[in-house]
Amino acid sequence: MLKKVKLPFIPGLEVEFTNREKGVKQIFEWGERGTWQPVVVFGPEGCGKTSWLLQAVEILKEMDYSVIYFNPLRRRFEAEVGVESIKQRVLERLRQVSTEHEFARLVWLVIDIAVEVLRLGRKKLAIIVDDVFQYLNTREAAVIVKGLLELIEHPEERYDRIVAIAATSEGLSRTEIGRHRWADIRAMWNMSREGFEELYEELRKRVSSNMPSFDDVWRLTGGNPSLLSQLYQTNWNADTVIHALIENKGITPSFINKWRKWLEEAVSNPDTLWTPDTPQELVNELIEKNLIVYHMHKRLELRWIDTPPPERDLELGIGKHIAWQTPLYREAVKRVIKEL
Repeated sequence: MLKKVKLPFIPGLEVEFTNREKGVKQIFEWGERGTWQPVVVFGPEGCGKTSWLLQAVEILKEMDYSVIYFNPLRRRFEAEVGVESIKQRVLERLRQVSTEHEFARLVWLVIDIAVEVLRLGRKKLAIIVDDVFQYLNTREAAVIVKGLLELIEHPEERYDRIVAIAATSEGLSRTEIGRHRWADIRAMWNMSREGFEELYEELRKRVSSNMPSFDDVWRLTGGNPSLLSQLYQTNWNADTVIHALIENKGITPSFINKWRKWLEEAVSNPDTLWTPDTPQELVNELIEKNLIVYHMHKRLELRWIDTPPPERDLELGIGKHIAWQTPLYREAVKRVIKEL
């Protein structure tokens, strides 16, 4: 029976990992055969990548893997490899860093420790790197992925299976990594409507009876669990969340006025940004601000982690080729356009 991890959702409340059945099945499949390339997973901020990876850690431990997990955003570097000296080495390095950026530089230590674990005779190894690319430039991100690939293809020691997964919401590295064909690049989307409703009902039962209707929450978040948490913490005040997004993502009047023509069309249909005359500078800015996912994968099972989004859902801001990461991100842009 699958042991589900408990995840912090709001202050004082944990929820069990839920409703990513296909995503869980994919972890079991990789555990049975290993990954022939590093799997690099891109998806919207807060869509549940970290939750899925933490569940992957538990699954792979139960499958008798030694597991190295690294997440600079949460300042977590774990080496469940059965070798005390390695764990102490990791702890010593952690005591030497004080910022997330310094922590992110320890990603190079991940590969060093993986090599050492194989040298010590461990035959099944899992390396899981979460949300590190945002702290690195695109070249460094690609080199990290290349290092994982070298570990799989040209190890110093024999092994049975290696599972290597890296996940991020940062989109600019995707092109650089894909250009070299060093990884199996997969997309992950927000939760399906059915799964998100399950999470909504769990929250409603445990903490709140005055929640907006599920349909209203779905239209605001598009199934993004992080935004569901933010809405709860602001007492369901969507305006508060929107204005925080405007400030945090740098949706300034100068940004809007510079690109008004294209943005006015994109808030109605993001695929208008797919036309050849769309300035690449605008596309890069939207990707860098983590507002859109550009060049969406075809909705083929092997191109996605878990369930892909629909081919098109303009109510949620999803186009065939481009999608707003969440409806609230689109609403933040629309709000500044209207105010100007």
